[in-house]
Amino acid sequence: MNDKIRKTLPSLSMKTAALLCLLSASTAASAQAWNNKPWNTDVKLTETNLPIVFINVKGKEIKRDDRITARMKIIDNGEGQLNYGDTIKHPKQNVDYDGYIALRYRGNSSYDAPKKPYSFRTLEQTLEEGGKKQKVKLLGMPKDNNWALQAPYCDKTNMRDLLAYNLAAPWMEFTPEGRFCELILDGTYYGVHVLQEVVSKGKNRLNLDDPGTSGDELTGGYMVEVDRNDEEVFWSSYNPVDNFGNTYGDKGICFQYKEPDYEDMTATQRNYIRQRVKEMENTLASANYTDEEKGYRKVIDAKSFIDYQLSKEFGHDVDAYRLSCKLYKRRDSQDPRFKLAIWDMNLAYGNSDYHDGWRTDTWCYRMNNVLRSNGEAFMVPFWWYKLNNDNRYKEELKARWAQYRHHNYTEEHIMEVIDSMAAVLTAHGAVDRDNRAWYRYGNYAWPNKYVGSNFNDDVNYMKKWIRERMAWMDKELGYDPNAPYEEPSSVTAAEVVTNRTVTDIYSLDGRKVDTPRRGIYIVRYSDGTTRKVMF
Repeated sequence: MNDKIRKTLPSLSMKTAALLCLLSASTAASAQAWNNKPWNTDVKLTETNLPIVFINVKGKEIKRDDRITARMKIIDNGEGQLNYGDTIKHPKQNVDYDGYIALRYRGNSSYDAPKKPYSFRTLEQTLEEGGKKQKVKLLGMPKDNNWALQAPYCDKTNMRDLLAYNLAAPWMEFTPEGRFCELILDGTYYGVHVLQEVVSKGKNRLNLDDPGTSGDELTGGYMVEVDRNDEEVFWSSYNPVDNFGNTYGDKGICFQYKEPDYEDMTATQRNYIRQRVKEMENTLASANYTDEEKGYRKVIDAKSFIDYQLSKEFGHDVDAYRLSCKLYKRRDSQDPRFKLAIWDMNLAYGNSDYHDGWRTDTWCYRMNNVLRSNGEAFMVPFWWYKLNNDNRYKEELKARWAQYRHHNYTEEHIMEVIDSMAAVLTAHGAVDRDNRAWYRYGNYAWPNKYVGSNFNDDVNYMKKWIRERMAWMDKELGYDPNAPYEEPSSVTAAEVVTNRTVTDIYSLDGRKVDTPRRGIYIVRYSDGTTRKVMF
């Protein structure tokens, strides 16, 4: 029996759980031949407020490791307009994209769910003709050729990933954008998905240069990921530690090569990035790691690590720090320090029933004790223990949390974002169709801590969880919502003045931004005044 399913079905008898697992395995095996069709294939999509993604694979099997050529068409008639599933009856709809894609399944634990996520690249020609990639805009998102079609089966609200990205957007260099949509694959309705960007090197994403083979060009850009050892990896020289700094000698931390891909890197480049990661860890492990000149701040961007920590901790993500933890580095001439980008938050905000994921009163960076007791193989790297034992880092973490709470992490704003997404998903029956296709309220509940009787129940549970988590973090980080607050940004807000021209746009920490994404920014006008603006 699958260990994850066994652990997450404590209310069932072992016999019932075993039968359920056998049924799930049997169904999954038979569904594989049909490209994992929904349990109910009779659901029809006539009209929806969400974009409709049509994918045609002509009956070919979609695989996890190898891409296949498919044809994709996206219908999007714009905000406030309906989209129609019958394109013959409604021939004048707006086609957002119509072309070839290279398609495969994606994900780790999400791949094990009945409703599977996809990875695709937009192409100028079929794979059989050479598969030349083509950068395109999709649903208003900036041009790229690398995309994900997420299937948040384990998140019955469908919105945890997008909520996390929305909240992190004003603070981090890059967070993925995404759009809710409904998928029809080879004529079968597959339910609500999220078409979104991935964390990659593209010009409109991390904007990493291709690394060279010598000099400054060799130093960047790269991305590695703390994750499983299910592909080419290199191992940390340091073991994880418990809550008291004691080493787990039988546990290791590994890094996957992400940008460039392992196969696309030279031996020199692989050796270089391994050595830079080793240098980073050696510095954090040293006795004088807090030294102003020789310590960790020369090898990591502390603000980026703080923003990553606050995003992951606010969601109390059970995968935080140890899975899908993406570190990237530019060329030394640009910035020699490692930074972080967030990804994969569908088990956050009280959604997970394992590793204490439902709790609102613990820190994820201190979860190794729980992970070990649960027999988990993948643990939190030691760096987070060291960082959170540095007084300066802790004070900056508290100050940053206060800044968050004063801006887009107010309870009012977060609830508005959730309500807005819920309204989009329910306005024309998308979540109802999705539930009818996948029996999401009549199927087993792994890995959810709470499963309501309907969509609204799950949304309300998430809201309640967020309020409790926010109150606990306020207390732990010394933030008083009623106390006077002074904006620490080097660019201060000013009163709104009419008839002005925008000259510059800044992030809240004073970093100049050429193309603002979603989030809160400081706009400087031609008369010298500034104002906070939500894009």
